[in-house]
Amino acid sequence: MNIHEYQGKAVLKQYGVVVPEGKVAFSVDEAVAAAESLGTPVVVVKAQIHAGGRGKAGGVKVAKNLDEVRAYASEILGKVLVTHQTGPEGKEVKRLLIEQGCDIKKEYYIGVVLDRGTGRVTMMASEEGGTEIEEVAEHSPEKIFKEVIDPAVGMQPFQARKLAYAINIPSELVNKAVKFMLALYTAFVEKDCSIAEINPLVVTGDGNVMALDAKLNFDSNALYRQKDIIELRDLEEEDAKEIEASKYDLSYIALDGNIGCMVNGAGLAMATMDIIKYYGGDPANFLDVGGGATKEKVTEAFKIILSDEKVKGIFVNIFGGIMKCDVIAEGVIAAARELGLDRPLVVRLEGTNVELGKKLLNESGLNIVAADSMSDGAQKIVALVK
Repeated sequence: MNIHEYQGKAVLKQYGVVVPEGKVAFSVDEAVAAAESLGTPVVVVKAQIHAGGRGKAGGVKVAKNLDEVRAYASEILGKVLVTHQTGPEGKEVKRLLIEQGCDIKKEYYIGVVLDRGTGRVTMMASEEGGTEIEEVAEHSPEKIFKEVIDPAVGMQPFQARKLAYAINIPSELVNKAVKFMLALYTAFVEKDCSIAEINPLVVTGDGNVMALDAKLNFDSNALYRQKDIIELRDLEEEDAKEIEASKYDLSYIALDGNIGCMVNGAGLAMATMDIIKYYGGDPANFLDVGGGATKEKVTEAFKIILSDEKVKGIFVNIFGGIMKCDVIAEGVIAAARELGLDRPLVVRLEGTNVELGKKLLNESGLNIVAADSMSDGAQKIVALVK
């Protein structure tokens, strides 16, 4: 789960992470009032969307008076920002962060992630702040420093100090940087984050070390114990189909292709998308109905796929272990009849109750193409869509 920058900064502030003063605004008048209340000669008008690269897309402006605040707020609110993370369709800006300007002396990068290689939380730091860490990794990997954190003892001050010296934080500000990093780590762990990225971390003319930007993502599996974080969820920033899928405990991710996929098991779902690509097609989604799906759950999954206008055909690929093939068949038939199936549908069933599942599909009277294998099914749906 993602949240907005201003929400992330509010969370971090609770842990002692220094952030600029700022206020959220949903209208131009609110933006002007917020800038006036901050009382600084310079304010920053920042678009709030769930994507990085906002500055390059024109979503961050520095205003030197209230007239400029009004002009920039009018320009950004309602604008569709297209960044490297939004895709070509972009995201509409519906809220702004109005923030105090600060005297930036130097920008750095600090990030906390779970390193799958070590299975441990790792803090990364670089003096190449303000640049996407992927670019730094590609062009200047030697400028990225890491500290792997032992979960039994947590992040130690000496580790934060090593990072601070490695990225050349001014010696008189090292203690503040250490305090910043330890607070960021604590927030990451206690709030069940999957990523906490500060880009840039800045040192200022008046000797502060602060988070000029903040990106926090959270582990969805831990949200049951983060009630305050759930309240920060902005459904307008999420795909409507993904929201609907979450209500039925379906693992769904929208993609850009035109072949809808309904599969049981994440590994099989990934393999299904791969084989569709192999035969020249493009998957429209990742959809795992899970091992214990009911007829109702399968019906809802099918409805979600069909609600995507880009979908020109559907491939149902089920290996029935715990999941029974007849249950899948009943769900597919129910959804197809309810919604009026008007697109090619290829079904490959294998496993528990497979013969009963095939019999139900054959006797349904629906225009369903049977497949003998995953490869056969992928080739058939690609051909039908083309």
